[in-house]
Amino acid sequence: MPAKPKWAQIVDSIRAQIATGDLRPGDKLPSTSELCKQYDVSAIVVRQAINALKVEGVVEGVGGVGVFVVEDSGSVG
Repeated sequence: MPAKPKWAQIVDSIRAQIATGDLRPGDKLPSTSELCKQYDVSAIVVRQAINALKVEGVVEGVGGVGVFVVEDSGSVG
């Protein structure tokens, strides 16, 4: 079985941080350059991970400000 792509590993890591409460709704994710250093990957890989999280509705980008964890909508309704 092939290894999981780096971007998918970052997605899993950020999801885990949210699940454990290390990242909470409203928290800002580290910058792209900080995430590059943390995971030892290129900016393209980090952007791919962030885009995947945006598509899932886990995070949202605020232009010129950063990327933030969204409110948990799973408990509504």
